[in-house]
Amino acid sequence: MNNMIAKLNNSVRSFMKDEEGAQVVEYALIIAVVSIALVIALQALTDAGGGFATFITRVTTCLTTANCV
Repeated sequence: MNNMIAKLNNSVRSFMKDEEGAQVVEYALIIAVVSIALVIALQALTDAGGGFATFITRVTTCLTTANCV
């Protein structure tokens, strides 16, 4: 019985020391924060008089034709 309790104790300690899952959670949080920041930035650019839409139109025109102004 003591051997079984010792094995269970070792398993719990090993599980508590494992930090691999924590790294995945940290990366997911970083990606979420960056994504939110990008959405907010793009929304601000779109709401500011259509500046972002104008920029995309200019880039598209420049890439599809020789007329880059």
